[in-house]
Amino acid sequence: MSSKKKKNKRLSFRPGALKKKQGGPWIGPGLKSILKVLAIACVLSGIAMGLALLERYVKRTAPMPQGAGEITLTPAPPWVNEQLQQKLRDAAGANSADLRLDENAAASARRNIRKRMAWIDNVKVQTTGEGLLVEGRWRKPVAMIQSGPAKFYVDSESVLLDYVPMPNLPIVEITGLSMATKMPPLGEAWSCEDLAAAITIVDRLTQMDRALVPDKPMLYEIDRIDVSNFNGRQNRHRPHIVLYSRDNTEIMWGAEVGQWQRHLESTDEQKLAKLYSYYKEFGTLSGGVKYINLRDPRDKIPLPIDKY
Repeated sequence: MSSKKKKNKRLSFRPGALKKKQGGPWIGPGLKSILKVLAIACVLSGIAMGLALLERYVKRTAPMPQGAGEITLTPAPPWVNEQLQQKLRDAAGANSADLRLDENAAASARRNIRKRMAWIDNVKVQTTGEGLLVEGRWRKPVAMIQSGPAKFYVDSESVLLDYVPMPNLPIVEITGLSMATKMPPLGEAWSCEDLAAAITIVDRLTQMDRALVPDKPMLYEIDRIDVSNFNGRQNRHRPHIVLYSRDNTEIMWGAEVGQWQRHLESTDEQKLAKLYSYYKEFGTLSGGVKYINLRDPRDKIPLPIDKY
C-alpha cells in the first residue's frame, strides 16, 4: 500500500503543482549548453567579419610611400628588348611580390642585380617616392657560342652572357674554339686568344658597317666565324680564320688582326677594303661564288676613302 502512495506522489497532477510547471518555459540542461555554444559562435563570427572589412578599408585608403613600390629603369639602348628589361626588374626584386622601400632596399636590389643579371654593368640603384630606379651600362652581345645544347653570348669585352633571343641584332656565331680555357661564370670575361681574335674581326666589321653601309650592314650576312685553325694549329698552310656567309660562302680572312705581316698576307685594311668592295658591288655576299680570298697581297685593292 505504501508503494502505491509513493508512485502517486511522483505522478501527482495537483492543481498547484501543474500551475508551477506552467509558470515558465521548461528547458533541459543539454539544450542550454547548445544554445550557449551557438551564441558564442555567432559573436566570434561577427568579430571576424568586422576585422576583415576593416582590413579591406585600410588597404584601400592607406598611403603607399612606406609600402610596396615599383622597379623602374632608366631609358635603355634601342636594342634592349622588353624581355631583357623584365629580366632586370625580376633580378632587382629577387622575384619578390612585395618590394618594401626601407633604408636597405637600394643596396639589396643592387646586390641582387650583380648576382643574377650579367647583362648590365656599373649598376646604380636609388629609392624614389614610388619605388626603385635602376640604371647602368648594358652589355651588347656581338657573338654567340654554343656549348653542347646550351647557347651563350659574349660582348666586345668577351664577357659571357646568358642566351636571350635577339633577332634584331647581327650576332655572329663563333665556332672552333679550343676550350683550353674553362668557360667562366656568367658576367665574367673569358680570357681566350681565339675568341678575342674573332671578336676583334667582328668589331672591325661593325666599324666598317657604320662608316660605309649604315643602311644595310654587311654583318647581317655573316653567319659564323671559324677559328678552329687559329694560329695554324690544324694546318699552317690553310687560312687561320675563316668567315662564312648565310649561304655558306667561304671568306678566307687569314691571320688574326695585326699578324698579317708574319704570314705575308694582305694588310688588315686591304682585307676589309676588298670585302666591302665586293659587298658594295653586288649588294650581297651571296654572289654565287664558292669563296672570297682576302689574304693574297698581290691583288690591287682600292682602299675606302672613309675611315672606319
